[in-house]
Amino acid sequence: MPTKTERFISTVIALARIGVGLSFAVLIAAVLIQVVGRGFGSSPVWTEELTRFALLFLIAFGAGLSLRSGDMVNVDIVCEVLPGRWPWRLRLLSALATGALALFLLPHAWRFVSIGRMQSSPALGLTMSYVHLTVFLMLALLALFAALRVLGMLTGTEDGTPEKAEEI
Repeated sequence: MPTKTERFISTVIALARIGVGLSFAVLIAAVLIQVVGRGFGSSPVWTEELTRFALLFLIAFGAGLSLRSGDMVNVDIVCEVLPGRWPWRLRLLSALATGALALFLLPHAWRFVSIGRMQSSPALGLTMSYVHLTVFLMLALLALFAALRVLGMLTGTEDGTPEKAEEI
């Protein structure tokens, strides 16, 4: 039976996957509308902008998942050949450093979001704070996934090694 920590981690992973899936679906739909529109002589102007925004949300939701899979931050070149608990310590240090950097940048990202309130996107007319929110969301999720790795390592539910894509 999974522990509360494992259930929480699974829930966060599932929500991030849903975010990636929805962002990718919007991206696919916008590109499809753009391609079909070109077949009729002109594609809607807003599709290009929506594609860029969907890609930003895709990155924001996927950053934490890529940290978890080791595709973003992974310290296995040297540390895995070290003796004893040194590889574990270095993986913990890597997760702590990643989380600390993301947390340090969060207030600055929020300022970036607030600047977006004064702007709107030309084609969709969206307040740019929604678009700028992707930077804040990415950093928040990156900090959360780093914290979950640290929590998992300290509670013994994981050893901090990247999970293969099939396992995630």
